[in-house]
Amino acid sequence: MNYTLRQLVIFKHVCDAKSITKASEILHLTQPAVSIQLKNFQDQFALPLFELVGRRLFITDFGTEIYHACKEILASADRMEQTMQVYTGNLTGKIKMSVVSTGKYVMPYFLTDFLAGNEGVELVMDVTNKAAVVKSLEKNEVDFSLVSILPEHLQLNFIELMQNELYLVGGKDCPLDESNYQTDLLTQLPIIFREQGSGTRQTMERFLHEHKLNVKNKLELTSNEAVKQAVLAGLGYSIMPLIGIKNELKSGALKIIPVKGLPITSNWYLIWLKTKQFLPSAKAFLKHIEQHKADIIKAHFDFSKTDHGF
Repeated sequence: MNYTLRQLVIFKHVCDAKSITKASEILHLTQPAVSIQLKNFQDQFALPLFELVGRRLFITDFGTEIYHACKEILASADRMEQTMQVYTGNLTGKIKMSVVSTGKYVMPYFLTDFLAGNEGVELVMDVTNKAAVVKSLEKNEVDFSLVSILPEHLQLNFIELMQNELYLVGGKDCPLDESNYQTDLLTQLPIIFREQGSGTRQTMERFLHEHKLNVKNKLELTSNEAVKQAVLAGLGYSIMPLIGIKNELKSGALKIIPVKGLPITSNWYLIWLKTKQFLPSAKAFLKHIEQHKADIIKAHFDFSKTDHGF
């Protein structure tokens, strides 16, 4: 066989996009250029890599096996390049990360100094829901993920970054005072939920189940920001992570409703597959976290109830 790394890159992008046209756009190549390289790559195999049904491109079972082998070869090539850069004193490469939606308030602070000190390192960070984060791990599409609930079915390594506290929150004009309410208050309020699959939703539902509470599901929204805006607008109440609402608490736009048993306390975890073979850039980031975690938390997350007047 006499395939080139360029052909492997093109083949991988066509498989990912399931379209020659989309792959050519991503690679900034003409469609004929991609088609020629793809044909040259196909000619080296006795079995078809693709099937065309109408205008749709399907990867064959054989093509899927070649695709996985292709990804391993390209990853090895990246490791070779990054290893050379490390020996010449320049850290380069790409770190891929998936982060649950509320984690966008957390992860950037653990990345800023590292990226500033390693200008050759690129970051690709997908902010999404927990289900999509876990899927990206299962498919080995990312180096790291940030979650508040550890996926039990995956073999993982992890670092516990910091605590995550969730409180019952209402808008500034809600009629509830600062009394210390019993948990049955939640059955009397219109409660706004995150979508199914959300880590915040799971934590919230576990609390309700443990206390045998049957609450009114007023709304179901697909992001923490959407829930926050709904609470700000007076549409209801929600149990929300403190990290995502501290500015609104400080300004008085939101307020904590004290309820027995709250806050719910969990943790933020930086996780990765036990079988993951890190590139030098990912190894360096992990070392940065281990060395500077405490300083980052102290500098950016050392706030308390009194800081926000509740």
